[in-house]
Amino acid sequence: MTSSPLLDATGVAKNYGAVAALRNASLSVLPGEVHALMGANGAGKSTLVKILTGAVPADSGSILIRGQSHDIRSPAQARRAGLVSVYQEPALIPDLDVASNLRLTRTPLEPFRQWVRELGVPDLDIYATARDIPLAIQRVLDLARALAIEPDVLLLDEMTAALPADLAEKVLDVVRRQSKAGRSVIFISHRFLEIAALCDRATVLRDGETVGVVDIEPGVEERIVELMLGAKMEKARAAALPSGDAVPSGSQARLGLRNLRVGTRLQDVSFDLHNGEVLGVVALEGQGQDQLFGALSGSIRPSGGTIEVDGRPVEFAHPADAVREGIAYVPGDRAEALLMQQSVQHNIALPFSASLRNWGPIDMRKERQLVGSAIERLQIDTRAQREVQRLSGGNQQKVTIARWIAADARTILCFDPTRGIDVRTKKEIYRLLRELAEQGKSVLFYTSELEEVQFVCDRAVVIFGGRVVDIFPASVADEATLTRASYGLPRDEKRDIAPTGGEASGQVNAT
Repeated sequence: MTSSPLLDATGVAKNYGAVAALRNASLSVLPGEVHALMGANGAGKSTLVKILTGAVPADSGSILIRGQSHDIRSPAQARRAGLVSVYQEPALIPDLDVASNLRLTRTPLEPFRQWVRELGVPDLDIYATARDIPLAIQRVLDLARALAIEPDVLLLDEMTAALPADLAEKVLDVVRRQSKAGRSVIFISHRFLEIAALCDRATVLRDGETVGVVDIEPGVEERIVELMLGAKMEKARAAALPSGDAVPSGSQARLGLRNLRVGTRLQDVSFDLHNGEVLGVVALEGQGQDQLFGALSGSIRPSGGTIEVDGRPVEFAHPADAVREGIAYVPGDRAEALLMQQSVQHNIALPFSASLRNWGPIDMRKERQLVGSAIERLQIDTRAQREVQRLSGGNQQKVTIARWIAADARTILCFDPTRGIDVRTKKEIYRLLRELAEQGKSVLFYTSELEEVQFVCDRAVVIFGGRVVDIFPASVADEATLTRASYGLPRDEKRDIAPTGGEASGQVNAT
């Protein structure tokens, strides 16, 4: 490798309204280098990749390729400059066949076929519709399409996350070959083993800024984790939001998972959620958390394993089946759950209005009473209640939770419920979830903000590579500990406190 960068991006920034996705990101990649781009969820990795490949424009900063300045405004322009990316999600248009997808990007057919064979798919039908092709194979086709263009810089965003072991190894072999041929690869992965096996250096982002560049050598994982976390101040905890150290005393398992599998993402997950417990779920992007909540809410059929409710095996063919078992889902994207042009009352009343029917008119007085009680309890601002879309984001999220409080759901599945809402509303939601637990309800709480675990949860389950890798009581589940576990690293014995309830360090107690 020479000392002159093939790609040199400096001071790249991108804002989405008031949200700064990137503040001051820099990345310098040498010819023939495999360069890791690392950072916690929300650090700005994917945004930087999209800017480099023209999917989104930068607000400021400079991009030099072989010393020449480039203002990249489209993927086609990026390809002409020698930069091609394979994103986290398949880029094939679902309703078109493979051949039509190739024509759209002017991908040469014979090089594409050759790469597909080398990546382990010898019998591809290029006239097959993309949506009928398994997800893992779609990922391989995206990579083959990128390689067929012969890019100078190949950007791989979590390329191996959804692949079985044999296909993942094929991808790693291709990366090594690209490097030996003098081409560069920017490699995003949450798997330190892959980083150590492939990469020469790593650039670490934190809160939209480049905070360090390190050589990949034995023991570098600790330095990378330190750069990801930065100087963390001790967070004050509200006295009204106590977090327990273990399973609530004397409680029974409300929800049980036994070797649950969903496709290739969720491999083998077992744990219990108890009555009166808020159980946190911690995972980096693409580790199977979406599939976990989809299976528990009835929107995805598991491919193996068992779900138990109050000790009984159950099967959900539809979300209504989960609702009948008292399981409610609160998505992070409020638009998924709400009828935006309907009133607050109509939105909250949706799931339980049917239960108020007795082969006759709905008891409107009872409905108004339940809805009003939920609105009061969550302190929802109803000045614009004619249409939910007129409410603030925080109040919209309160409506999604109020719906299931009114319906008296026994288990609440909350998927990143505080994403994109203000601090005050976050605290109100924390308080509400703790109150529900105190009333004997059970809450499964996925969060992309690790500090929330100690604010609201009793325990935390960490998922990596589609499997449970550790379970922590809240007392030891600080951000540093959860970050290490999220990347598949072992517990830090020097700073770890042996948890109670039989969860000895280095062991997973699935209950």
